[in-house]
Amino acid sequence: MKRKINCETARGFSVLKALEKLGHFPQRTTEKEAWFLSPFRSETQASFKVSKRKNRWYDYGAGIGGNVIDLVCRISGCSVKEALRFLNEGNPLFSFQQPPVFRERETAIRIIKVQPLQHPALLQYQKSRHIDPMVARMYCKEVWYTVKGKSYFAVGLENDRGGWELRNKFFKNSSSPKYCTHLKHSSRQLIILEGMFDLLSLAMLDIELMGTSDILVINSIAFIKNIADYLCDYDRTLLYLDNDVAGDNAVRYLTNINPHVIDRRTDYKSYKDLNEYLCHVKQR
Repeated sequence: MKRKINCETARGFSVLKALEKLGHFPQRTTEKEAWFLSPFRSETQASFKVSKRKNRWYDYGAGIGGNVIDLVCRISGCSVKEALRFLNEGNPLFSFQQPPVFRERETAIRIIKVQPLQHPALLQYQKSRHIDPMVARMYCKEVWYTVKGKSYFAVGLENDRGGWELRNKFFKNSSSPKYCTHLKHSSRQLIILEGMFDLLSLAMLDIELMGTSDILVINSIAFIKNIADYLCDYDRTLLYLDNDVAGDNAVRYLTNINPHVIDRRTDYKSYKDLNEYLCHVKQR
């Protein structure tokens, strides 16, 4: 049985791991600290610091800081009780120990090559998540990059500012700048998705819907309050977000600011997200 946590226990969770779970990765790191682009606004120079020794964060651009509970509340716009639920989900992603020094994959990324998706390991990874290679190639690329002089490759989804969401069997990461991905088909209907595999999963489930709608992949729930202006350009917006606390708050926020927003999570209400639902459908 999963144990419940309280504020005292939750404050021991790693701020770095919480940021990773929320889709944020450091721009640079040292033995004592890690620097991020602020999750609270768009910026090109990292002004958000995490102290590894103290397990605390500070946003120099906004002049605010705190512990991991404060961080989750601010990013997700949720209550302390909801933040505790979020931190308790998927627990062993979080460690009660002092955060370790970041591994190489979590440092700055330099893109060296982008090409059509073809590497057998990446195609097998897509297959393991029930994504057809033809669908994956419609939206994603094979991205090669270096970290500290070593080369890696991943499935990549480009955002509107030239950064990449990067996924392979072993990890998820992103290159700077991190932002949303807006795919336009001259439609009056917008679909909002949380991440790359939500995009690919919905394409597997309803390719006709995808072809007749504009699509916005937010790539991090932290951007949810940055996308209000997008909604004004559409007659109807369909939300396919995760069934978790952050998703609940995002849906609540968007439906409150625009009367034409529709929550479509009832289509997969017993599953965490679209890919989990797709895997269930394909395994039946």
